[in-house]
Amino acid sequence: MSDLKKKLIICLSLAGALWVVAARGLAADEDQSPKAKPKTDAPSCVWVVEQGGNKMYLAGTIHLLRDKDYPLPDVFEQAYKDSKKLVFELPPDSEGNGEVVLRMRKLGGYAANDDLSAHISGGTLQRVLDWADKNDFPASGLKRYRPWFLSLTIAAVEYQSLGATPDHGLDTYFEKRADKDRKDGVGLESVEYQLTLFTSLSEKMQEELLLQTLNESETMQKDYEELLGAWRTGDLDALQKMLFRDADKFPELMDEFLIKRNKAWVAPLEKFLKSGEHIMVLVGAGHLGGKNGLIELLKAKGCTVRQLGK
Repeated sequence: MSDLKKKLIICLSLAGALWVVAARGLAADEDQSPKAKPKTDAPSCVWVVEQGGNKMYLAGTIHLLRDKDYPLPDVFEQAYKDSKKLVFELPPDSEGNGEVVLRMRKLGGYAANDDLSAHISGGTLQRVLDWADKNDFPASGLKRYRPWFLSLTIAAVEYQSLGATPDHGLDTYFEKRADKDRKDGVGLESVEYQLTLFTSLSEKMQEELLLQTLNESETMQKDYEELLGAWRTGDLDALQKMLFRDADKFPELMDEFLIKRNKAWVAPLEKFLKSGEHIMVLVGAGHLGGKNGLIELLKAKGCTVRQLGK
C-alpha cells in the first residue's frame, strides 16, 4: 500500500486521530471558529444511513486541512444541523490532552542505552539521516525515536510544511462547533486503544511504516491535492485507488489498522442508529469505501446507505 502512511496520518483510514495527538506536540494550538456558509450543495463525503425509520449521517473526514480548504461542502453543514449528537473516532478533547502527548513521546522513545540504529536496516537508517539533513533536524534526536513514532513525527513535519494542521481538521472543527452549540459528542475508541495499535507493532511492521512515510514525503504535495479533490466530491472509488493500490504488500497492517477496526465499529454504529436520535458519525474517509468499508458492512446489516446531495 503505497499510501499506507497517508492513511495513518491523514486519517483517511487508519489511526489518523492518534496522529492528531502527536501533531499537537509539534504545533501551537490556534482557534478554529466556524467559517462562512459552505459554498456548494453538491455531493461530498457524507452518506445517510437508514434502517427501520431511523437515520444517521456517516461523514468521511480529513484530520489535517488548511485554512483555505474552508468553507466545507454544504452537505457537512446539513448533516451537522440535523444531528443532536456527534460520534468521533476518539472522544472530544482527546487530541488536546497534554498528558497523552507526553505519554506518546515516552512510549515512542528508546532507553538511554538504545537507539534506532539497532532496530532498522542500514539502508533505512541512511534514509532517515538524509531526511534529517534535508529538514535541518538533529539526527541524534531522531535516532532516539522508535520507528512508529519517528514515522508520525516525519509526517507531522511534512504536512505542516503544506499548511495542513490538526487545528484545521474536520474533527477539531466539528468538536468546537458541537461544544459551542452544546451538542453531545462521544468516541468509538479510546486513546489507549489507538496507542496500543502502534506500540504492539512488530519491528518489521514498524520499519515498513517508516519506509512508507519516507517514500510518501517525496510526493506529498501532489498526493495531498489529489486526495482532497477526491474527498471533496465524495469519490470513494478514487480514494480507494489512491489509498490501497499496494495494499496486498501490507496485509497485517491493513488488518490491524483498518479491517478489524471497521468491523468493531459496526455494532456501536447500529446501536446509535437504533437510538432514534439523528447522529453524525465522523471517521476517516478511508474507512468508508471498499468491501471491508463501513458502507458495505452496514448494508450487510440491512441498512440503506445513500450519498447525501444525490
